Amino acid sequence: MRSAPTILHLDMDAFFASVEQASKPSLRGKAVVVGGLGPRGVVATASYEARVFGVHSAMPMAQARRLAPNAAYLVPRFALYRSISEQVMALLRALSPLVEPLSLDEAFVDLEAGGTARDERSARLAGVKLRADIREVTGLTGSVGLAASKMLAKIASERAKPDGMVLIEPGTERALLGPLSVRTLPGVGPATGDHLRRAGIHTVDELAEAGEDELVRLLGKAHGHALYAMALARDERPVVAERETKSVSVEDTYDVDIHDRARVGTEVRRLADRCVHRLRGAGLSGRTIVLKVRRYDFSTLTRSETLRGPTDDTAVVREAAARLLDSVDTTGGVRLLGVGVSGLADYTQEDLFAQAAGVREDGTPGEEPEAAPAAEQRAPAERRWPAGHDVRHTAHGHGWVQGSGLGRVTVRFETPGSSPGRVRTFRVDDPELEPAEPLPLVPHTAQEGGGAKAGGVPSERS
Repeated sequence: MRSAPTILHLDMDAFFASVEQASKPSLRGKAVVVGGLGPRGVVATASYEARVFGVHSAMPMAQARRLAPNAAYLVPRFALYRSISEQVMALLRALSPLVEPLSLDEAFVDLEAGGTARDERSARLAGVKLRADIREVTGLTGSVGLAASKMLAKIASERAKPDGMVLIEPGTERALLGPLSVRTLPGVGPATGDHLRRAGIHTVDELAEAGEDELVRLLGKAHGHALYAMALARDERPVVAERETKSVSVEDTYDVDIHDRARVGTEVRRLADRCVHRLRGAGLSGRTIVLKVRRYDFSTLTRSETLRGPTDDTAVVREAAARLLDSVDTTGGVRLLGVGVSGLADYTQEDLFAQAAGVREDGTPGEEPEAAPAAEQRAPAERRWPAGHDVRHTAHGHGWVQGSGLGRVTVRFETPGSSPGRVRTFRVDDPELEPAEPLPLVPHTAQEGGGAKAGGVPSERS
């Protein structure tokens, strides 16, 4: 382990919710919950004001509404979150070439590798400057942990939350770790924590006192060795700049089980289109198409088909997914569907016309995908107004959707730099009201290449 605290861990504070508060002046200082708003939705993140009521990420949205009925409940704007994440990651890469993103809002940085820090003083200065730069560029706050290892840097950032910085001085690690719960250590989840608790091990000190042999007996060789080393504050894991993407996938959970086979087919085609859009956005292609189906009884089925070569062709992925759907019984109802592509490559196979025509690897033709009914094809796209998303009105300017229903949509007209705005209600088909792109949180970022252009589905846990 290093002799200086030159590994930095950044965790943006309640990232999704903080972005929403920064872009909506009327929500600053208020309880905000971001996530899926349907009956089966879950919380992606909650502002610190909402956490006071017990709301936290991964909680069922219905439970969150019971705990904090007066909070603002918003649908995520992932394109905006990703664009802001890219600004933050650019600041991290200015510190070092070794940046290991864990999600949109979290990353490790090796300050020593970038020559940014070599001792406690220079590491502390780098952390202070980073937090100031993040606030200047994005208007948001992030918590920073500095330590001699990744494990300790992450523990330090947790102790720094919200909007703080903690540096763990070399030589103090064992004293700091000792009284902490075993759940603090990486790799100790609920199941492992319960197993250790039943063995009478609750703290990191007790983990170290149990000894390596006992931990191997309780947890197995690999896990036992690793946890014993961490209990002694030993963590030699390097900061890894690039993580290989193994697959690209999208999935949807439905508020009401889908029973109609034609509707299931339509949803699979839509998911295939989204998956290819994300695949192309990453500059990738893939040769294995995967279909995921969770049925009414919560049983989950996966089916896959491997093509002759990698592709990013929408027709190929659509038709492969449709063929895979043919092998799945959906008569009892479907609650979740997903389409993914694995076996990734950074090129595409040019001659895939046979696959696009529905030919399997073994040369046998696949069935033609079921066409959508003519009435469905002619129907105009329904205008949806997700809560929290941006709109523009011809007369009133930029605003965001507070809610919609019964043929009406309620909009609050305000921008990141304005004072809290006025609320107005319109018909959902009002021709003067249109969806809009998010505005930059800090005005000068628009001139520096910021804004909400990129898309994607991340993970946000802070």
